[in-house]
Order: sequence, then C-alpha cells, then structure tokens
Amino acid sequence: MAGPKKRHGSARRPLLALVGLILVLGGIIAAQVKFADGQWTPQLGLDLEGGTQIVLTPVIAGGGKVDAATLQQSVDIIRARIDGSGVSEAEITTEGGRNIIVAVPGKVSEAQRKLITQSSQLRFRPVLAVAPATTTPTPTSTSTPSGTATGTATPSVTPSATASATPSSQQAGVPQALLKSGSTATPSATPSPAATPAPTPTSPSDLNQITPEIEAQFEALDCTDTTKLQGGTDDPKKPLVTCSIDHDAKYILGPVEVDGSDIKSASAGLKQLQGGGTSTEWEVQLAFTNEGTKKFAETTTRLYTLPPPQNQFGIVLDGLVISAPSANEPITGGTASITGNFTQKSALELSNQLKYGALPLSFTKQTEEQISPLLGSEQLKRGLLAGVIGLLLVVLYSLLQYRALGFVTVASLGIAGLLTYEMVVLLGNSAGLRLTLAGITGLIVSIGVTADSFIVYFERVRDEVREGRTLRSAVDTGWKRARRTILAADSINFLAAVVLYVLAAGGVRGFAYTLGLATIIDVVVVILFTHPLLTVLARTKFFGQGHRWSGLDPNRLGSGTAIGVKANLGTIASRRAAAAATTSRDA
Repeated sequence: MAGPKKRHGSARRPLLALVGLILVLGGIIAAQVKFADGQWTPQLGLDLEGGTQIVLTPVIAGGGKVDAATLQQSVDIIRARIDGSGVSEAEITTEGGRNIIVAVPGKVSEAQRKLITQSSQLRFRPVLAVAPATTTPTPTSTSTPSGTATGTATPSVTPSATASATPSSQQAGVPQALLKSGSTATPSATPSPAATPAPTPTSPSDLNQITPEIEAQFEALDCTDTTKLQGGTDDPKKPLVTCSIDHDAKYILGPVEVDGSDIKSASAGLKQLQGGGTSTEWEVQLAFTNEGTKKFAETTTRLYTLPPPQNQFGIVLDGLVISAPSANEPITGGTASITGNFTQKSALELSNQLKYGALPLSFTKQTEEQISPLLGSEQLKRGLLAGVIGLLLVVLYSLLQYRALGFVTVASLGIAGLLTYEMVVLLGNSAGLRLTLAGITGLIVSIGVTADSFIVYFERVRDEVREGRTLRSAVDTGWKRARRTILAADSINFLAAVVLYVLAAGGVRGFAYTLGLATIIDVVVVILFTHPLLTVLARTKFFGQGHRWSGLDPNRLGSGTAIGVKANLGTIASRRAAAAATTSRDA
C-alpha cells in the first residue's frame, strides 16, 4: 500500500504546482489590468497594429555634412534607448543618408518621445557667471541647480535649493553685470580691456573668455521664455551662454572639460547612507572611464580652489544646465552621484538617457504621424490559420499513432498554449513584448518542438512495455530515459534561439524570442503535466491493462507481443505450480 500512495502523491504534487503557476500568472495579469493599465490580450507589433513614426533631422554645430558612420552610430544608440525603455519590435532606419526614421508600435509616451528625440549630449563645463533667469540682473543670484561635490569613497554631487554669491570687491576688467551676478576674478593689470588685445585664457575657468559679445548675449537672455528651453547644439571648445533646465537661472560656462564619452555607466537608485542604510532620496550614479577619471580629477582639483561661483561646474544636457554643483575637494575616485529634487521617474529617465552614451548628433523632429499596420488583418488571419492547421495535423497524428494516449498530447498542448498566452500577455504588459507575425511564426514552430517531447516520452514507455514491463514500471523507467533526451533537445533549441536573438535584428528577434519562450514552457509542461498525468493514467484499468484502444496494448506493439505472452504464460505457470503444491500438502 505504501508504494501506490507514494506514487500517487508524487504525481499529485507537480499537477498542483502547475495549477498554482497558472493561477499566479493569471493573478499577476489581473493586477496589471487593474493597477497598471495592462490588458488581457497580447501587445501587437507594427506589422499587426501600426504605431507612431517620427522622422529626425540631424543638426551639426556650425554646419557641416553628416557622414554615414556617425548617422549609423546614432541609429544604434536610439535603438538601445528604445529597447532599454521596454519597447520591443521598434524599427529604426535611415532615409537618404541623412534623416533617421523611428517607427514605434502603438502610441508613444512622452518619456519615450524624449528618449527618441533628445541628443543626450552630456557635458561638464566650468561656471564663469550665473544670474537669475530674468533679463535684469540683481546683486544676489538664486538658482535651483547648485550644490556641492565631495571626494569621498563615493563622491556626491548634491544640488541644493538655492545658491548665492556676493562679490567681495569691484574687479577691473570684469563686466558690471557679471559682478552683480556673483562672479569674481583676479584683478587685471590693464585698466581697460579695450586698450590692448584680450589676453589668451589660461584655463577653462579664466574670465577673460567673456567677450563683449558673450556679455551682451548673457544680458539679453531671458530664461523665463520657455521657447529658450529646447536645448540644442553647442561648440565644446567655446564658452556657452545658456539656461538651467528648470528656467530659474542663466549661465556663462567655459569650454567642455568632460563629456558623455568619458562616462562608463549611469544608474538610478536610492541614495546609500554612510551608516549602511538607504535613504528615500533618489540619485543618479555616474562611473567614469579611466580617461574620464583623470579629466574629472583635474577639473575638481582646480575648481575647489576658486571662489563662488567659479568653483561650480555645470552639468549640461543638450545645451541646458541640469545641475551646477560646487567642488569642495578634488574627486579622484572615478565615481560621482547627482542628487537633488529627483523622483524615481525622473532619475530613471536621466540614467536611461546617459546609460547608452551621448549621441554624436543633435536632432530636430521633422514629422510625427500615426502609421497603419504594414500587413493588415488578412495576413494575421492567414498566419493564425496556418497555426490552426499545424495544430490539427499534430493532434490527428497523435490520435492515429497513439490512440487514447494521443489525448495526453492534446491536453499537454492545451496547457502549453495557456501558459504561452499568459506569458506573452504578462511580458507585453510589463516588459513591452509585442507579438509580430514573425513571433507568431515562432509559436507555430514551437508546436512541433513540443510534440517532439511527447513523442520521445511515449515511445520510451512503449519500448519498456515491449520488453515485458508493466505499464506502471514502464512509465517510471521510460521517463528516466526520455528525460535526458528531452532536456538535451530543448537545450539545443533554446541555445539556437538565444544565438539567433543576439545576432539578428528586427522581426527575426521576435521569432527567436517566442521560440525560446515556448521551449522553456515545453520543459515545464512535460515535467509538471505530461509525466504526472501519464503516471495517474497508468493506474487506471483502461491504460494499466493495455486496452486495445489505449495505445499501450502489448499485442499491437509488434515484436513485444511474444515477450508479453511469455510473461503472462510464466505468471500462469507459476500460479498453477503453487496451486499443485498446495493440493499435495492437503492430501
């Protein structure tokens, strides 16, 4: 009695685990629908649903021609940004060797639009002067993006709410407007800069870079005008007059000292406290390359000796200052963090922009329009029809070859289909997976892969029956032998799908993704459903005694018939011998 109970329990546990898995996936999808704008149906790709097409035109500072290599680099970075934001099956191409066409399935969110259109040229420039955003300068400047930078083990760049600076004395050779904004400089030996040629700047922080033209541009700039906050291109070798991204301040910045190519990585997370805990403040962490570490160390080593606001460096993104922290000490460790009034969303957006590097070009959006499905409903219907025909052929073959045992194949395919549907919907809601015609093709091909696993298992069981084993014993022994073959075959299929996904692009990646997903589900179904179900059926009279319609009838398994008869005759003979011995003792 212990043996059957144990087998019954071992078969029941995987089936319960499978039911639990199906219910959990369904519960997660229900939560996505209720709380996170999810849906109960799969997300569809460009070829089946249509989407949004954006045409970008590159803009080069000072004019010039766009070369093909630079344009392709921009395409690769935009594709990495879109994929990183969770959008799948987007198409990024070039047009006429100049424009970039980005086609995204469905509607584009504002965050995704920023990732596509912004150049994300991150540059570190020394601050030469700062003033309020209005056109009329005042003695004290107020600016949101300011703070401090420290050179601890994890240097921090912490923008505070305000920044103020008051000139200590009237400096010769410095424009009066800049003195009112808080800039200071070493007194010039020459009373009037107009009397002699302007001296050559000795460092990026040298105030001699502020020419009358730059001064006039600075005084005329009104950052409260939101049309000035579109960002743009700038010459990294020249000073820059610009606004803060929150239009609270305007700046004169020196030449670029560190740029986006000097950043190795960027990530967003909660700020770590010195005691080992975690605060509720969000930060963007930066790690510099070896060259970037040297540049940043040289910059902060010089800046921390200068008076305000020249001890600040402006972090410029697309021509606008996103932060202007001050350097309190040299930062030589190669890491820094940007903190301030970040929310989780804004910190993730900034880190995602910086993570994939700075675009070599700036872009203007030429057009944005909705596009219709490329294939249409007719092609989708034909693809689904092909899948239904393939499924019916597999079911028909299973019933003809394995009779009632073929219904196990049908049930297993049904469970595999349910799990696949749940996973496609779940990944569509949470990871941006979109089902294209290529992806549907991968799911259709996976029907044959899944059926192969069942065939391998059934044939192993039938081989054991041919050798004279009982069905219960044949199910256990056949599973041990078939399991290795099934896992080996699925591993090869999954590896092929991974390689195809990594090396391919466009719709081929969708095919590889769904094929790999279906291969994993095949393993789950065989282990948690097919084998336990066959274990339960082996204890029934219909399958256990080898009914002629069960698919496990020894008399219909060819060469195994003689073995089965000999086994039965041997059992009968032993029973007769035992009965004769009992009769003789009674006599």
